[in-house]
Amino acid sequence: MMSLLLLQYYGSRLESTCDLQTSAACSLPCRPMPKSAIEALNLVHPEVTKRFFGCGLPVPEKLQGCRILDLGSGSGRDCYALSKLVGETGHVTGIDMTEELILVSRKYISYHQEKFGFEKPNTTFLQGYMEKLTAAGVENDSMDIIVSNCVICLCPDKKTVLREAYKVLKEGGELYYSDMYASNVVPDHLKEDSVLWGEGMGGSLYWRDFISLVQEVGFSTPHLISASHIEVHNCELKKKAGDISYASGTYRLFKLPKKLEMSSGIVTYKGTVPDYPCQLEFDSSHCFKKDVALQVDGEMAAILQCSRFSPDFCIQKYGHLSPFLLADNLGSSVKQCSKTGKAPGGCGET
Repeated sequence: MMSLLLLQYYGSRLESTCDLQTSAACSLPCRPMPKSAIEALNLVHPEVTKRFFGCGLPVPEKLQGCRILDLGSGSGRDCYALSKLVGETGHVTGIDMTEELILVSRKYISYHQEKFGFEKPNTTFLQGYMEKLTAAGVENDSMDIIVSNCVICLCPDKKTVLREAYKVLKEGGELYYSDMYASNVVPDHLKEDSVLWGEGMGGSLYWRDFISLVQEVGFSTPHLISASHIEVHNCELKKKAGDISYASGTYRLFKLPKKLEMSSGIVTYKGTVPDYPCQLEFDSSHCFKKDVALQVDGEMAAILQCSRFSPDFCIQKYGHLSPFLLADNLGSSVKQCSKTGKAPGGCGET
């Protein structure tokens, strides 16, 4: 029933982001987009952009040659921008349940192929459900990255969506997406309101429940990248929401090998990720500067070791046990080199 209401809401009732009752689609990222992503978005056909209803902008780093799946691809805006960034050796697949939006996205496949100068298209659009990726034609262990833009909040069965995403990702693959989150658990009577659900408010997860859910499915701990408050423009909807507030958040999480032994280590960024030669802001808590050693916990060390970022880092396991690495980080040195307390020539303070 809810799926039918969403089909009507996004397929015919909404013509553009201006018709939405919240600022979700206008949420700004907390850090600037790289020039390559801005240029790619500017090349997307205007009709595709007009029918875009997402929040945030899930464009991860280092996409060249990757296979990407966009959950709830809508009109295809993000898919086309990503298809430019993955290049001719990569491929982007979008899946959406709304026939009208799939038709819009498919209409411009050749347009973007020619716009980007590709010999053949590198985008595919499937009409289907995120809860049934295999049935829609997406193979298990086939994707390097999954993105989603303010759509999982519209799904009643979020656990199944996340399980399906986990299945189709390769080991080391990443789920990178923006969504709406609630400050408290949304009560059942709000979930039954079709407009609240269509706006993402009725189906938004309490953010703490989201953390537990993705870990239960098998993903790594989510890493928060950016966030912004969502304003509710409609006074009636705002009254219905009561004390519950909403935020747009972009997270990244990874599918790590199940038998991987995790141990903390020292990692050093090489400065080799395109668009980020000096530093890589991996999330809101980890900023890796070129040639600067940084101690990380076992899970982060595993993420960097097993993901597409592995060639971009020098990773030394058990780094927290090395007196040499700790001395380097502290900038400390021994002032004397014997138990007698004397400092022989050439062996004093450095």
